Amino acid sequence: MINSSLKKLSQMLAKKEVSSVELTQAFLNRIDALNPEINAYIALDQEKTLAQAKAADIRIAAGNAEALTGIPIAQKDIFCAQGWQTTCGSKMLANFVAPYDAHVISQFDAAGAVNLGKTNMDEFAMGSSNETSYFGGVKNPWDFTRVPGGSSGGSAAAVAARLCAAATGTDTGGSIRQPASLCGFTGLKPTYGVVSRYGMIAFASSLDQAGPMAKSAEDCALMMNVMAGFDERDSTSLNREKEDYTRDLNKPLQGLRVGLPKEFFAEGLDANVGKVIDAAIAEYKKLGAEIVEISLPNTGLSIPVYYVLAPAEASSNLSRYDGVRYGHRAESYTDLMDMYCKTRAEGFGAEVKRRILIGTYVLSAGYYDAYYLKAQQIRRLIAQDFEEAFKHCDVIMGPAAPSTAFKAGEKVDDPVAMYLQDIYTISTNLAGLPGMSVPAGFSSGTDGKALPVGLQIIGNYFDEARMLNVAHQYQQVTDWHTRMPEGLA
Repeated sequence: MINSSLKKLSQMLAKKEVSSVELTQAFLNRIDALNPEINAYIALDQEKTLAQAKAADIRIAAGNAEALTGIPIAQKDIFCAQGWQTTCGSKMLANFVAPYDAHVISQFDAAGAVNLGKTNMDEFAMGSSNETSYFGGVKNPWDFTRVPGGSSGGSAAAVAARLCAAATGTDTGGSIRQPASLCGFTGLKPTYGVVSRYGMIAFASSLDQAGPMAKSAEDCALMMNVMAGFDERDSTSLNREKEDYTRDLNKPLQGLRVGLPKEFFAEGLDANVGKVIDAAIAEYKKLGAEIVEISLPNTGLSIPVYYVLAPAEASSNLSRYDGVRYGHRAESYTDLMDMYCKTRAEGFGAEVKRRILIGTYVLSAGYYDAYYLKAQQIRRLIAQDFEEAFKHCDVIMGPAAPSTAFKAGEKVDDPVAMYLQDIYTISTNLAGLPGMSVPAGFSSGTDGKALPVGLQIIGNYFDEARMLNVAHQYQQVTDWHTRMPEGLA
């Protein structure tokens, strides 16, 4: 049951083969057993969770159920949920209980889904390994000595270890796709603006986007049907007609043009990971896809551009945490300025401080033109690269991450090495394009341990339904997405 698809679980609930309370309790029992070791969840409230499950059962009995009614979903702790501790992985918000629901939360509530709890994450979504969380690192369920990826590491571990039926995540520079690759499940970052950012604690407002994290493309499509949609409270939300993301799942791939950027297969890609990606591409050829070589010449600039723009926006967004209105406040201080300084010194972790300082620097007089403005210009060039590439192909494929999951502590003292983990994912955020990672196989690390590898699929704007179709057809002829870590069954 814990390895069943969302569609299968929905059918079981409809046929009364299992109740939402029973299903939810099964996941809560797994959380009780495994979470102390994995550390995927920050906040749990069984009473609230089971009350939602009981309400879902009443709704199912009345014949008013939707596709996800009664299904237990884990929510990344970046989304405000009324009455729930909402920390964003930071000491700054460790005592904050949200007084309202984020749009994503209210959408799942309206669909009758059950909130299992809030998942661990890199502090304020800043990190590629989930090691910057104030609540401790998350362990990769495939190998407890390794990281799950970040910043949505808690959601990633919860999906991989089957501590939820599916989970939500956010992706600012790869924070859904990289953990999806390292933990062996399907994760989708939609086109910027498709999912409302209201009530989602901001890191970099022009880059952050919420998306689904689940076992399969079909599961992600069902979640997108709930998550996506216009929200007038969010100025970055796009006013588009509601669409059914499951509509194209079963379309054949004959004639699909797959673009392979030469920059994604150059120096820096682990050779064994490259072999797995090559095998996945070969599978697409069998399905009728045509392979086209393309170029994204400014890909190499995406990391420096991102690490100018994202910290600049973070510096602005995180200036609100001053200890006056909510969150952490220093115990002793002499005056208001002293309180601000001590509160922020105590409340923020090292990575967050690093990015605030970088952001403040690039926005300051004398440096704005040299760094921030220049980065925005290059961001435009990166978007143009994709625009040109999509004249020659329908989707772009490549690795989601340059390697398999690395050891915990391995890159903590080397920020640049950590930042390079997002080399293949960041450019899509800069361009606002949709991207996803799907399980494509396993690669043996230096110690011989078989670890998951993710294939990245990048689509044109608002092309999520096609991407989900491309992923789904691959998952009809492979079983990588059904694999579970040994010893956790």
